[in-house]
Amino acid sequence: MDDKMIVTVFDNEKKAYEGVKVLKELHAEGSITLYASAVITKNGAGKVSVKQVDDQGPVGTGVGLATGTLIGLLGGPVGVAIGAGVGAFGGMMYDLAKVGVGGDFLEEVAQHMKRGKVAVVAEAREEWVMPLDTRMEAAGGVVIRRMRDEVLDSQIERDAAALKAEIADLKAERARANREAKAKLQVKINVAQARLQKTRERAKAAAEATEQEMEAKVKALKEQIAKTNGEARARLEARIAEIQSDHKRRAKKLHQAWELTKEALT
Repeated sequence: MDDKMIVTVFDNEKKAYEGVKVLKELHAEGSITLYASAVITKNGAGKVSVKQVDDQGPVGTGVGLATGTLIGLLGGPVGVAIGAGVGAFGGMMYDLAKVGVGGDFLEEVAQHMKRGKVAVVAEAREEWVMPLDTRMEAAGGVVIRRMRDEVLDSQIERDAAALKAEIADLKAERARANREAKAKLQVKINVAQARLQKTRERAKAAAEATEQEMEAKVKALKEQIAKTNGEARARLEARIAEIQSDHKRRAKKLHQAWELTKEALT
């Protein structure tokens, strides 16, 4: 999987828009497939504002949502938020998982995204780093990138399995307990089942978002293929097959998580 979140930091807006032009040129050449991009600024007070958004796919798809979520994370107090999220799969950690990057990526971006700086945030499929790096650096940008990982899918699956096991253990203990203990254990079971229901809803939402994301990316690639030929065309066609294969694997994992929750809640 070569889908990446790429942030390029510039000294001013003029250079940032040159960076956007670079992304579009690389997309037209077939060197990358640009799914979504945005230009953001950080003013003297440290507030992040969005200046331009370019979503290659349908509005509201997982593609655009990943970029939007990352922008939201970059707008907050990165170090504090990451520290507060450690040990709990919620809040900022959940948002990071949706984007598919770690807290170290945000910290690295924050080191470069000082007050007065402007950044181009992009989600793209990229096989080689040098075409983008060479042109962005020539335009005065500092490139920070991470490959998107399927953190969310794996975490949902683990959460579902862990909660199912927890409920089974609590029910087994309740069966052996006296009346007073049974009532207390039932409260714990109810709490665990409520958490499991939320995990089930999360699995369903993630599956739907994954489907939308796959469709949007395939659409973007087909539009790109229509404007290319030769080696670039063959490379783009291969990317479609990879995306569809990735989607099947992710959908299977999320379906398994949903089935685990269904079994535990019946």
